[in-house]
Amino acid sequence: MIAPLRPPQLVGQVFLGSAAVARGLLTPKQLRSSAWQRPLRGVYADADIPAGPMLQVRAARLLMPAGTAFSGPTAAWLHGAGAAMDVGDPVEISTPARWGPVAGLVIREVGLPPQDVVVHRRVRCTSPVRTGLDVARSGPAEETVPVLDQLLAATGLPVTRLLAAAVPGCGPEALAAICWADGRAESPPESLVRVQLRRRGLVAVPQYVVRDSRGGFVARVDLAFPQQRVAVEYDGAWHAGAGQFARDRRRLNALLAAGWRVVHLTAADLHRPDAVAIQVAAALAA
Repeated sequence: MIAPLRPPQLVGQVFLGSAAVARGLLTPKQLRSSAWQRPLRGVYADADIPAGPMLQVRAARLLMPAGTAFSGPTAAWLHGAGAAMDVGDPVEISTPARWGPVAGLVIREVGLPPQDVVVHRRVRCTSPVRTGLDVARSGPAEETVPVLDQLLAATGLPVTRLLAAAVPGCGPEALAAICWADGRAESPPESLVRVQLRRRGLVAVPQYVVRDSRGGFVARVDLAFPQQRVAVEYDGAWHAGAGQFARDRRRLNALLAAGWRVVHLTAADLHRPDAVAIQVAAALAA
């Protein structure tokens, strides 16, 4: 077993192993001790740094050639869309020249015009508009809208601006995702349910404030069909907290007293969108 050595200069740091060896701080053998983790090939970090997107971004910065920028879900995460990346996800970068491959990185060989690149959180990444377009084009709306919702909320980017930029080069699925994105959404499951319902012809309003006949506040619901007075609520794990059941019951009673019907969903319902749509449609018809 290799005895760990932690030079003060490297505590809390992410660094190139070759640089640490060249400076005489560590030997190649000492780099393999439990004091260090290796987020990317040739890059080492203090083992006490939590694994996750920021560690991977810091590691990638040490390898990226000039002119590159973080893009796609990585840029979305940097701009504040936490749903865009999770622990273990690869970092995406865009570069104008051929480079790589590097395990743990998604490398896109594409030139970025100056207006598409910003410096945010002290790193180069694609602008909110370019990031939104790249995310919208990356998959089905069920996957992209939850990220777009958070991107709009975090950056204040108007969806109209994103839509205007998207018209020349986006396919129908990307355009649908942009049109359906809404920065008012407060959780990825809520966003997913909204897309699933929209896909089936049911257009819900996110984070709608319900008021009584005198204009008093009753509740703010995840999704609403105001004309029919139907609310759709996603009950996440936090609803199981101490005292939450009683608060949820009082809230439900207030909504019912105001003349609203409430459809409650759980994580299992995210995998049965057709059944959920039938349930919501029945509540709307009633």
